[in-house]
Amino acid sequence: MLFNSLHFLLFFFFTTFAYYSLPPRRRWMLLLIVSCYFYMAFILAYIAILGVVILIDYVAGLYIERAHGSRRRLLLIISLVANIGLLAFFKYYDFFNEQLTALLSGLSMQNPIPMLGDILPGIVLPIGLSFHTFQSISYTIEVYRGKQQAEKKLGVYALYVLFYPQLVAGPIERPQNMLHQFHEYHPFNWSQVRYGLLLIAGGFFKKVVIADRMALVVDPAFGNAGSTNGSTLLLAAVFYSIQIYCDFSGYTDIAIGAGQVLGIKMMRNFDTPYLSASIAEFWRRWHISLSTWFRDYVYIPLGGNRKSVARTYLNTFTVFGLSGLWHGADWKFIIWGLLHGFYLVIGQMWSQRSSSRFVAMTEKSVVGGMPAYRINQLLTFALVTFTWVFFRAASTSDAFLILGKIASVNDYLPVQTMIEPAEIAFCTLLIGLLVVEPRWIRFTERVTNRDFWVAMVLLLSVCYFFGVFTANQFIYFQF
Repeated sequence: MLFNSLHFLLFFFFTTFAYYSLPPRRRWMLLLIVSCYFYMAFILAYIAILGVVILIDYVAGLYIERAHGSRRRLLLIISLVANIGLLAFFKYYDFFNEQLTALLSGLSMQNPIPMLGDILPGIVLPIGLSFHTFQSISYTIEVYRGKQQAEKKLGVYALYVLFYPQLVAGPIERPQNMLHQFHEYHPFNWSQVRYGLLLIAGGFFKKVVIADRMALVVDPAFGNAGSTNGSTLLLAAVFYSIQIYCDFSGYTDIAIGAGQVLGIKMMRNFDTPYLSASIAEFWRRWHISLSTWFRDYVYIPLGGNRKSVARTYLNTFTVFGLSGLWHGADWKFIIWGLLHGFYLVIGQMWSQRSSSRFVAMTEKSVVGGMPAYRINQLLTFALVTFTWVFFRAASTSDAFLILGKIASVNDYLPVQTMIEPAEIAFCTLLIGLLVVEPRWIRFTERVTNRDFWVAMVLLLSVCYFFGVFTANQFIYFQF
């Protein structure tokens, strides 16, 4: 069920009405039922796969809490193997099998292992598998560390994994934030509902007005890279940076807003990342739930920055290589992740060798008449946009082709797109609106009743008259 569909709107209003009509002790049951329905609306059979993993982690959590020593660690390993094994089977089986085939071919040997499609014809990656796998892993690890009590109710734990707003694309929540909320009473609070509805409307605006409009330029350019000139590809690369942000943060806004309407608070997943002045700052603002997940469960256990300098750099590359692989079973995603790791390592080296006065540039610093902070923001955006080419391209070879055309001065012919110049100008105006997004965030947090209705009418009108309604799936659904 897509958020940008009439089906979801009807589902959302029915769920909200039923939720506040039920006695508090029954509400979690309703949320579990509707969350199952929400997930089954994609592919019915995959709810059974998710159910098996939920049962394994639920039982593992109970036994981990009571166990001691090596038995406790063994139970955690069993849970991790079940989760990671399921993810690896569906998402990485064919990828690693292809690498094995290439390796054996180089040795003049054949790979006897069949591809997944030959074993299970018609199988596809379950929607949101990477997200709810990581959320399940965080639960068992936190129970193992003694930072979270094991959930005694199977249904409540299932709801923690299945909660429909963040089920397929996050935020990747921690059990400390979510589980207790499903046991608590949430009375109807109009100011809270008002805030949630504004988040939802703002998310729809980002998705259907900005992201899907950018796709009108991005999709044809990246889909026909061989016949598209460098100037058009450069425009498409910049537009894709905006598209993926508005698409993903738009989903997150709708998800957090839907939870907020029910009185359930989820973590913030984006903090105006394109206003960052460094790659390190970008990753503190982009997909916060994922970056903190890798920090807490991979980077710090590997030693973080507590070891030698060389070990710190290796840990950084490891985390971002895994982050790329998490996004997709393809070398282009791994390259995307390693490029960000490279940026961060270069930044760390630069910080160590430069004076703190030079590195910690502020908006008051001036280089050539322009604030140095603004230059850093533009440079950060350019570096991130460069990596997004690998993320969006159909293949690694296509990514290098696109970057080669963008870098070629001789390939800079007039921009050629299927949309009118006025539409491109409108897209540029929409991009400019993102600069004032921090003001919108502050507005939603303390909106008055009168301003709420004005903003809602305005947002819904703009979505209706300027939205691109092609039922485009959210980009991060594929992960």
